[in-house]
Amino acid sequence: MTLARAEQPEREAVLRLHGLDIARFLAFCGMVLVNFRIAAQVVPAGDMPSVLTNALEGRAAALFVVLAGVGLVLGRASRRQILARAGFLFAIGLANLTIFEADILHFYALYFLVALPLIRAEAVHLLGAAFGAVILGGMSLLLLDYEAHWNWETLVYSDFWTFEGFLRHSFFNGWHPVFPWAGFLFVGMWVGRQQLSSKKVQNRLVLWGLVAAVAGMLPGQFVTDPALQELLGTASIPPGPFYILAASGSALVIIGLMLRLGAGLDRLGLAEWFTAPGRMALSLYVAHILLGMGTLEAMGQLDGSLTTWEIFGYSLGFCALSALFTWFWMLLAKQGPLEALMRRATQGFR
Repeated sequence: MTLARAEQPEREAVLRLHGLDIARFLAFCGMVLVNFRIAAQVVPAGDMPSVLTNALEGRAAALFVVLAGVGLVLGRASRRQILARAGFLFAIGLANLTIFEADILHFYALYFLVALPLIRAEAVHLLGAAFGAVILGGMSLLLLDYEAHWNWETLVYSDFWTFEGFLRHSFFNGWHPVFPWAGFLFVGMWVGRQQLSSKKVQNRLVLWGLVAAVAGMLPGQFVTDPALQELLGTASIPPGPFYILAASGSALVIIGLMLRLGAGLDRLGLAEWFTAPGRMALSLYVAHILLGMGTLEAMGQLDGSLTTWEIFGYSLGFCALSALFTWFWMLLAKQGPLEALMRRATQGFR
């Protein structure tokens, strides 16, 4: 009896991580679908690929950030380790920015810095921090010029490398600004404070997520004024408060469902096949830019000539190849190449 009780927490931790890794790979696939379409300048149509990709826009990246918050809590890293990881991600992100302007990695670093004082906070305080980030973001939309530095026709942001441009882009009107996007990280940290191995908690995540997703979509349905639709709608640009609510809700639904799925796959002995890609999310994220978009550029397909079905097929193919690559890679190493590099670069802070 004593031995069984001692082994149970360890088994529950394995099940929990399997579900989170599966969710992380789904988030990666969603980002591939969105980013490849944007990079290839494919005009959305009313077909199935467009509908699906439109639904994922702003949601896949949000799920990524929520999962990062869960990882911060479950990883139990020290503040020095988190600071070191933030520095590593910031450097990688700035390098990535030179070829992909919608980079999210340097934003991760800033989210981590904002979350650092609350890394040991209670769950209720984390929800309060998420609410505060959303309020700051909403107030910024009302008081500041969101369109400053943007060319919406080319999606190019000018003067990023100036002090004022960097601050404005990072904290207010960039692709994933700290306010309100840090709210996703705090929501993830709140999730990490829950007993995720419990089926009741998993079911509640799905239920609460559905409620939040529906509640976030409702206000925008009752206004016709374009300015109010931007503020009350669920588009990720600009990121209004109801976008944060709806995207947080969809993230909770996916996490809850994947935790249930991870437990079932573990009992069947299949979990490792589905979790390996999620454990290499950092490496795969960079690969989808360097290799995925790089291949499209080499083929001369970044000119809007592809159809929605063609870019959809290319995106799914890249996701499938990514999963296949990680299965072979994990036979040789325990971590992805960039994950191992980050570990080595920050091991002095352990």
